[in-house]
Amino acid sequence: MSVFALLDPAVHLAHDAVSAIAQLLPTALAIVLFTVCVRLALHPLARASARGEKTRLRLAPQVAELNRKHKGRPEQLQTALSELYRAEQSSPLAGCLPMLIQVPFFSVMYRLFTTPNDLLGHTVLGVPLGLHVGSAHGPAQLLIFGLLYTALAAVGYASFRRARKATATAPTPTPGAAFLPYLSFGTVLFAALVPLAAGLYLLTTTAWTAAERAWLHRGAPVAALAVAA
Repeated sequence: MSVFALLDPAVHLAHDAVSAIAQLLPTALAIVLFTVCVRLALHPLARASARGEKTRLRLAPQVAELNRKHKGRPEQLQTALSELYRAEQSSPLAGCLPMLIQVPFFSVMYRLFTTPNDLLGHTVLGVPLGLHVGSAHGPAQLLIFGLLYTALAAVGYASFRRARKATATAPTPTPGAAFLPYLSFGTVLFAALVPLAAGLYLLTTTAWTAAERAWLHRGAPVAALAVAA
């Protein structure tokens, strides 16, 4: 049994929700609206993650000083770091845990739009939502996929520019950091492996992520955006 099969009860609930919306709107728009609703529900976790990242960034100079002061003494360093984060009522993982909690939600969405079901039999401008780009034929179908990938690439480029600028201004570049900004285009490649419905989900959720991060990190130093990218 697939690990994803464990999510089937939640997938069924998501399917029913999208189907209910699709009674009022075209199924493609129902997918977009449902994705927005899910991301809106997860927004408090994103805010918690942003707060954690900002705290980590603000404490970075103090952490660097403690690393210098206790170099070669890991036990003393760990104690000093624990005291620092305790005083700030934070944790080194404060920015990561909220994001990890979101993974099951995204897994449910992925399984919903990649597992055969009646929703994928609906169409957008005549193109089946369950169609893969490798099976597309004719100008209309190719145009829909082309527009989808162009939109995903545009969102990826916005994230790429932010990440590349952050990498260039990072005080202590990490190994492989120059390559990381290019991962922003990974969604385009991934979208080519999934049906159109999943591509619409990816476009909606990545656009939401880009806008959400820009808003939550507004006014923050560029390095903060690097962490969030």
